[in-house]
Amino acid sequence: MSSEDFESDQLGTVGNSSKSSHNTGLIIGLVVTAGVAAFFAGMYFSNSDQVTQKDLDDAVSRLELMVLQNQLGTQRPQEEPQKPKNISADDDPIIGDPNAPITIIEFSDFECPFCARFYVQTLPVLMSEYIDEGKVRLVFRDFPIQSIHPNALPASLAAECANEQGRFKDMHDALFDNQGHWSSAGTTESIALFSQYADAIGLEQGQFDSCLTSGKYIDEIRGDLNDGRNYGVSGTPGFFIGNDKVGYVELRGAQPFESFKRVIDSQLGL
Repeated sequence: MSSEDFESDQLGTVGNSSKSSHNTGLIIGLVVTAGVAAFFAGMYFSNSDQVTQKDLDDAVSRLELMVLQNQLGTQRPQEEPQKPKNISADDDPIIGDPNAPITIIEFSDFECPFCARFYVQTLPVLMSEYIDEGKVRLVFRDFPIQSIHPNALPASLAAECANEQGRFKDMHDALFDNQGHWSSAGTTESIALFSQYADAIGLEQGQFDSCLTSGKYIDEIRGDLNDGRNYGVSGTPGFFIGNDKVGYVELRGAQPFESFKRVIDSQLGL
């Protein structure tokens, strides 16, 4: 596998300063930025009545530093991660028949270009050959690499909020289909776009916007991220294929369909 097919969870700086053309974009962006900060270290804004763009920029700068500090604090270069016998699907969104015999657990980042490559090149064939046939289910677990993808966490929140209304797959597809648009925007603008996608796929707008701006599913996403790292996931996309009986086979990166087929057919006894 080429290193170009896999985006590592490496240290990096995040640039995230932008003016929003949307009237409520700054407010939404501030709430989400606060949520992102809480996600890593419990940062909060001051109690001032007026929050300026400079306040937002300063908060993001502090967040960048905390991201680096947290990553440095959790790295253990002299220890090899222990590969677990089984991988938990948790209670994460499922694409396909929940009772399918084989599970693909995907740890993914909506802003990762290699995750988008998997979505475009490999997932459609997996859908037609296995998932739509009830042989395989795909469990999507969040692994936002916030240090290099500043909009990854808000995108994960958007997908979780869509899942709350039973429309995860629709938001999942909208985020990957439009990745080139929202990933290049500032966070405030990307949040406004996520709200537009919610409207386009028929979500109840007020419920979605409230869910998104409150950061309701930050703990859920943190849990996915921690589980992934415990399983040895260091970048995206990362896959574990199998079930509790046969165990799981790990695939890393935007692998071609044939790589999945070999593992799945073996596990199905084909």
